[in-house]
Amino acid sequence: MLLASLTRLEATIDAETAALSAHAAFDQDAFNRRKSQSLLELTRLARREDALADPEVAACLGRLRDKLARNQQVVALHLRAAEEVSDVVARALRAAESDGTYTAAPRIAAR
Repeated sequence: MLLASLTRLEATIDAETAALSAHAAFDQDAFNRRKSQSLLELTRLARREDALADPEVAACLGRLRDKLARNQQVVALHLRAAEEVSDVVARALRAAESDGTYTAAPRIAAR
């Protein structure tokens, strides 16, 4: 049962990483729900004393660790890109709304 849960989480992480890497449109809320559900399920299953003793589970955890590290890199890159776009839009909005009163360089009126 633990192995099945880990395999589902692994598939979710793979799918999210692939979607982010391909710059494809996807439902981030759905991925977050699936990951949260997996975390809850894993928390419950891992409480058993013998849960982590299985070599197959240990191997799956190793793969999952590597996939999570890659996913973290891709998510971080995606967030940085979103922040950059947000900064560009915010600067453009501030510039459009400004009359130049408080800017460092005075605006020259058109003649």
